[in-house]
Amino acid sequence: MALDVDDEGRMLVLYDGTGTRQVNEVDPDGTWRALTDLDDTCRGARFVPGSSRVVVEHDTGGDERGQLSLLDLDEPGLPTLTPLVHDAAYIHHLVAARAGSVLYTTNRRNGVDFDLVTHDLATGRETVLYDGGGWVMGVDPSPDDKWVVLSKASSPANSMQLLLLDTSSRSVTELTAEDAHNDQGPVAWLPDSSAFLVSSNADRDRMAIRRYDVSEAAWSDLLVDDARDLAGWPSPDGEHLLVGVLEDGEVTLALHRLEDGSAITALDLPAGGCAGLLYATPDPIWSPDGSFAAITYNSPVVPPTVYRFVPGGELTAIRSVEVPAELQHPESLRVPSFDGEQVPVFVFRPTGPSLGSTVVHVHGGPEGAAMRIWSPIISALAGEGHTVVVPNVRGSAGYGKRWYSLDDRQLRLDSVKDLAAINAWLPTIDGDPQRAVLWGGSYGGYMVLAGVAFQPDLWAAGVDIVGIASLVTFLENTSDYRRSMREREYGYLATDREFLESASPLSRVDDIRAPLFVIHGANDPRVPLSEAEQITDALTKRGVPCQLLVYPDEGHGLAKLTNRLDAYPQAFSFLRDHLA
Repeated sequence: MALDVDDEGRMLVLYDGTGTRQVNEVDPDGTWRALTDLDDTCRGARFVPGSSRVVVEHDTGGDERGQLSLLDLDEPGLPTLTPLVHDAAYIHHLVAARAGSVLYTTNRRNGVDFDLVTHDLATGRETVLYDGGGWVMGVDPSPDDKWVVLSKASSPANSMQLLLLDTSSRSVTELTAEDAHNDQGPVAWLPDSSAFLVSSNADRDRMAIRRYDVSEAAWSDLLVDDARDLAGWPSPDGEHLLVGVLEDGEVTLALHRLEDGSAITALDLPAGGCAGLLYATPDPIWSPDGSFAAITYNSPVVPPTVYRFVPGGELTAIRSVEVPAELQHPESLRVPSFDGEQVPVFVFRPTGPSLGSTVVHVHGGPEGAAMRIWSPIISALAGEGHTVVVPNVRGSAGYGKRWYSLDDRQLRLDSVKDLAAINAWLPTIDGDPQRAVLWGGSYGGYMVLAGVAFQPDLWAAGVDIVGIASLVTFLENTSDYRRSMREREYGYLATDREFLESASPLSRVDDIRAPLFVIHGANDPRVPLSEAEQITDALTKRGVPCQLLVYPDEGHGLAKLTNRLDAYPQAFSFLRDHLA
């Protein structure tokens, strides 16, 4: 996974060959060097221009409370990490590194709102650039550092507000309304800082590439496709624009002219995968001189791979990994649901001897999406002999604003009804509805629990990973900074409590009959461990077969290879036993 490129063409990448994601340096000649070897996962890194230093973001035990440290590339062997911004009680998210300073966001003021801070590397002096409140989820400084685009979670579900910060006066201009139902993707400045591009669905169903000119304070459309989502990344030399196109879970890239958006050529990446853009892989990163771009690509048959792309020249993988030849791309199908809507699904056929069973694998979010990406779990389930159905139930991104809005608030259980429609549809792909199980993580874990609770006759078993058992206790106990954002999607504790209780699997726990396998991290800052404990305690008291695995060094999911190799084989065995 590509993180940054410096003036000499060196890249920083995240690589998990040691069992956790660590920062590595890749020289232009392809030489690799490990820069970190932590027990926990690194979350990001940036070169500090004009120096030999790199700033690294890392957390502890999956708690997502990022801490910032410096390392010196001139130090031989494995460099020592020196603390830069550390306070284990709060989040510090690395935004950018400039010559002599680091830009980051933090919630240390009150644990809820995220402020934008610049840290002087010579003096240690910190300056707050923005403390206007809210969850600032994206920060994009202009090349000349005069401006910063802030992307802040706004009041409608799945919506972001764009703000423009003047760094000298600290004044903030609202570029979009706080109550507008607009989502957005990547923001990218033009090299002269006169304007920026953003992927946005303002006033339309799909993401278009829009341009905002600072001096004119005016919006215009650069590229629009009414059927597909678009995003763009301009090169620092002002010549080129990489354009990503998302269609049915696949992201392709093409080179365009930045001046007018006209197409030059499609990139010859493998078919059927994702190269940046929305829930798939990191965005492409241009070298400072625009001579090449680092592109992270993956697919159901290709693990995450970083490519070096030279406009008008070659596209080269910096390291390739051999994978089993039996891995396959999925079929893309549609399932008619209860109200006539068509649910997009990807179907992975068994690559091992068929068990005659189906695993419905539900993504997290809920505003996330099932993409055509590398998933060892889905591949392993197919290798076990299961047919794996991967749906984008209503509420999923990637199929337009209308589709991802169909599960908001009181419509929550309509997405669960999509699961019942999939179960009824299974005979059309030679599946047995009575040998169908649910598997999902985070919001997908909620869907697993909701399926077995609200549709107890349909599902033979469930695997719930860091899932929500009660929307009420989840909202009460999740991290303070996440609560307001999650309430806008699920409903508000103060006004919607009755509905939240009725839509909670825990409210129907006495109806659950399907065996349940539950995995949770003790340090989960999003879905507290108590969600897993209360559902498994209730099922154990009723004598429903259930098993809970808790990992003390994990957060929202399993990041460490040792834990994955412990948990998932047990989950596979659990399914084999209860489908026998």
